[in-house]
Amino acid sequence: MDNDLFDATLLRSALERAGSHGWRRTTVVDAARDAGLSLETARKRFACKTGLLFMLGRLADESALVEDGTEGSVRDKLFDMLMRRLDVFQQYREGVRSVLRALPTDPVLAVLLGGATLESMQWIATAAGVDTTGLAGALRLQALVGVWTLTLRTWDRDDSTDMGQTMAALEEALKRAGRFVSFGPEPSEPTAPAGHDTDPLVDLPLEPSA
Repeated sequence: MDNDLFDATLLRSALERAGSHGWRRTTVVDAARDAGLSLETARKRFACKTGLLFMLGRLADESALVEDGTEGSVRDKLFDMLMRRLDVFQQYREGVRSVLRALPTDPVLAVLLGGATLESMQWIATAAGVDTTGLAGALRLQALVGVWTLTLRTWDRDDSTDMGQTMAALEEALKRAGRFVSFGPEPSEPTAPAGHDTDPLVDLPLEPSA
């Protein structure tokens, strides 16, 4: 078994166990045993179970960042990429939900995943054509983190097979954020003249990711 298959098998086993027993009661040892995997290799590959969540985040980012040649506005691109990221989470739904339940009582995990989320949103924003440089860029990035956080909360409650509520929440969150920051010119919007920033420097009513 190559490393990629080993990692994927261990990840699925860990999140299936988390969905049944809770994330706090899930260990790499138990996940490896459940999947019939070598404990020695599991220890070499993942010293702690948080590493499995980082891997899940990377898989979600890779799916989000696939360049399929789709045209559209910056907001359309953000919508598509964030939904592709959630499609990966959906494959491990109960396990990911158990991780979300653990965050309020695990500040270290919350900080680690918060940092990983910020990095993911940086990649997605840049790929969509969002300028994240300077103070205005930092506001755009925080707005996108807020969009992701609000959408993830809806996804957590959305038991529909087509994630219809989640898609509606993401669309609304992007529109709401767009009232305070400009992710980029929409097709019907003129580009601001050089030297002028269209972003008002205001406090955003969106909570950053935990």
